[in-house]
Amino acid sequence: MSVPAKKKRPATRTSPKNVVATARSGGARPSMSWRPVWDNVKSLLGAVLIFLVIRTFFIEAYRIPSGSMVPTLLVGDWLFVNKLVYGPHIPFTNINLPGYGAPERGDVVVFKSPDQIDQPWDPNPTLVKRLMGLPGDTLYMRDDLLYVNGMEQRQGFGAVTPSGDPNSYNPLFEWQHRYELKGSRFPAPPSRPTLGNWGPLVVPAGHYFMLGDSRHDSKDGRFWGLVPRENFRARPIFVYYSYRGGGESDEAFPAITDIRWSRIGARIR
Repeated sequence: MSVPAKKKRPATRTSPKNVVATARSGGARPSMSWRPVWDNVKSLLGAVLIFLVIRTFFIEAYRIPSGSMVPTLLVGDWLFVNKLVYGPHIPFTNINLPGYGAPERGDVVVFKSPDQIDQPWDPNPTLVKRLMGLPGDTLYMRDDLLYVNGMEQRQGFGAVTPSGDPNSYNPLFEWQHRYELKGSRFPAPPSRPTLGNWGPLVVPAGHYFMLGDSRHDSKDGRFWGLVPRENFRARPIFVYYSYRGGGESDEAFPAITDIRWSRIGARIR
């Protein structure tokens, strides 16, 4: 008895996949690679980290907002300052790293101000002044002339200053009595210190005395006292940009129209 042969079923044809239809039906979608995005994020974070390291430990930009250092520094000057010379300060701490230079008389210094009791809204601003008194120095002024250890100082930067009254008094000067030197070879201290007649004062260890170059237009060490060494932040290097600001210009956009080209690149001395 013969067995009937099995009938072959016709082969079914598979239609090509419709990508649009598959996507609409919720099918699998091509996976997105996040690697290029992460590489860009890492590059950006690296650039930000390098900027913060340079700004914290090496160089920072600083703007001059007032005329207390005229003629050395003008309102509208932008400076690069060297933070490594005196030792960089670690932000949000009281730690200063070692620097490669020691403060010298005549240096222009960027520092954190001692407490200024007359401005509680900003008692410790960052300032720029000239270092005129080292630890152990005896300083005094008579008729606007500064003496250090009995020697009259070359006025230089302090000679071109607006006229003012050396006998003007401010109650903030009273701190000086704690450091006055009496019964010495130097002139006796006045009973009431004034803007241009004060001292002699002895600068204690670890502290420095700062004055502005514009002696009659500077709120400086005569008002708020001595600066501790740990308050030093930097030494200005040069002016990288400058414009006539602070009411000196009649133009609407002095930062663009009133650039002081001759000051760009000027070294700070």
